[in-house]
Amino acid sequence: MNMMAKIADQSELCRQAGIARALGSPFVADVLEASHRQLRKAPRTADLFANWPCDPSAAALAMRFNGALHALARRGMPPALKALYRREHDDYDGAIGAALVAGDDFIAEWMRDPPQTNEVGRAAAIGAALMVARRKFGLPFELLELGSSCGLNLNLARYAYDLGGLSAGTPDSPVRIAPEWRGSRPACAPIEVLAARGVDLKPLDAGDEKTRERLLSFVWADQPKRARRLQYALAVARRHPPRIDRADAPSWLAERLASPQETGRCRVVFHSMVLQYLTDDDRAHVLDAICRAGAEATLERPLAWIAFEWTPERSEVRLSLTCWPTGETRTLAICHPYGDWIDWRG
Repeated sequence: MNMMAKIADQSELCRQAGIARALGSPFVADVLEASHRQLRKAPRTADLFANWPCDPSAAALAMRFNGALHALARRGMPPALKALYRREHDDYDGAIGAALVAGDDFIAEWMRDPPQTNEVGRAAAIGAALMVARRKFGLPFELLELGSSCGLNLNLARYAYDLGGLSAGTPDSPVRIAPEWRGSRPACAPIEVLAARGVDLKPLDAGDEKTRERLLSFVWADQPKRARRLQYALAVARRHPPRIDRADAPSWLAERLASPQETGRCRVVFHSMVLQYLTDDDRAHVLDAICRAGAEATLERPLAWIAFEWTPERSEVRLSLTCWPTGETRTLAICHPYGDWIDWRG
């Protein structure tokens, strides 16, 4: 491996370590910084960082790696790594170095698939956007989600929300989402979902133990409240299995938007942290399908598009809402990437 490749390896892990520290996860930051110092001990994994075919930041390569390391720790392999994650010692380099030697093949295979955090914390922002659409059209919703993963956010109407003191959703739900709220509160409206359907290239099944373990491994190890909330959401999904199709997003969305829409329903396309994983062509096809459907929308059959995504320069995460038949787009909020806080602009 040449010197420039080594620098590329290290810079991506260090970049994500800085983000983790800024987001209040010092343990994850320390893990990633030690990993960049020890990465040479895992040649297959190091080669992935050095030769990734596209932008490693957009592909969340460091987060794939972090999830793999957390998965090894949860499995107790090696014991020193498990002890580190339990805060029983602070020899980051020793434990992570040993894990990289022993787990190189496991980590490299894990990293080939995109992260599937299926973060239910983002449901608060999506739900708030739905309330804006409900007040605009006065209609219940038919949801279409891109990149559904395990489909946990297709169940967003079954969760309870505290949006800056405003209660919404299902009050007695075990899944309670209360982001730090900044700015004015959204106007209250019911989150009424009549149908929900999603798509993913590799849908996950909440009833499968390996699926649950993979999702929990992608939760940052120093965020136990987030892990507990995910466990509750997985339990809800086992009782109310989401409908997820295995397909590519552009063709699936075009087909779904071409299907007849019942009068008196607002059809909603939504996605959270998905566009970065699509190719330029696929993103263009998705946007074209939405705009074509929007051109056919009426007040009796309106279309709404909710996006929770990084800006192109990855400077902030924006919650946007576009409604047809007018086609008006509004930035409703700036958000924490996992929904921990919402700065409402709506």
